[in-house]
Amino acid sequence: MHLKGLVLAAGEGSRLRPFTYSRPKHLIPLLGKPLIQYPIEDLVVAGVRDVGVVIGYFGDLIRDYLGDGSRFGARLTYIVQEKRLGIAHAIYRGVEEGFLDREFIVYLGDNIVSGGVKGFIKEFLENGSDVHILLAEVKDPRSFGVAILRDGKIAKLVEKPKEPISNLAVVGVYLFRDPDLVVKAFKTLKPSWRGEYEITELIQWFVDNGYRVTYSTITGWWKDVGTYESLLDALYILLDRIEPRIDGKVYGEIRGRVIVEKEAVINGSVYGPAYIGRNVIVEKNATIDHYVSVEQGSRIVSGNIMRSMILDHAEININKARLIDSVIGSHSSVKCYKDIYGDIRLIISDYSKVYL
Repeated sequence: MHLKGLVLAAGEGSRLRPFTYSRPKHLIPLLGKPLIQYPIEDLVVAGVRDVGVVIGYFGDLIRDYLGDGSRFGARLTYIVQEKRLGIAHAIYRGVEEGFLDREFIVYLGDNIVSGGVKGFIKEFLENGSDVHILLAEVKDPRSFGVAILRDGKIAKLVEKPKEPISNLAVVGVYLFRDPDLVVKAFKTLKPSWRGEYEITELIQWFVDNGYRVTYSTITGWWKDVGTYESLLDALYILLDRIEPRIDGKVYGEIRGRVIVEKEAVINGSVYGPAYIGRNVIVEKNATIDHYVSVEQGSRIVSGNIMRSMILDHAEININKARLIDSVIGSHSSVKCYKDIYGDIRLIISDYSKVYL
């Protein structure tokens, strides 16, 4: 495969604050690996090994984690986007730095696409397209760029429309044939009301100038992880696909599809689908219920947890209470000093302490 890949990971993730005050959202772990690892591994599976990573906010942390990419089977090149000026500008930076010098695929670093992108790359190459995009039907198109089709062709792209003019969202994966044309298109753009160079306007230039812009419609699921709700949604979807695996020690009870990583110890109960990371301890008075991810080094002392993410090195000790629909940051602790019966919902960032 001679395409190059570009993974975008420069954004601040403002909708995921306060988590993103201490890390980029691209390093939030999902089932033992950070978000950004999913698109990189997907590209490698599709045969794209030369991958540029556009970094900015907390870029040094992303670089430290990914390294040269060899452990993922990739060759990584880092491209800095000093100011967050939008997706189109990030792509332009890739060309400007000399990395994007042939056909390429852009993959947003906070997107997860079921079934991967290998088939879409094949369509792009076989169609002889100048640009190829992916579309997915969504209930609320106001949070996305959307495509308006006419006679089976893309007629117009609109970024985050206020009115529901189309339910076809533009997925965060874009394929381009000619980097020089991308530069030509980019130089006609002006920043939008958000102060960004919009990817929808970049692609619209190709449509308006008679270039071949094609699309595929995703039939499986796709997740753009930008909010706490979408983060938990992504977790539920990923857990639905897991193959059970027990590599740790189980002295308690496990039912359903559960992954228990090495050096984890289960003394309590775990009901799948659930993910238990490395070095996690689930004590005998604790119950991990359905759709829970407990990342490495965490300790669940007591209580019941359901539909929640517990990030690395956290501690939960909530007696009779049940933690639901929650995201608990790294190195945080939640403790109940009284017997609270009922549900607790918390979203707390790294290094937090909650005493109830």
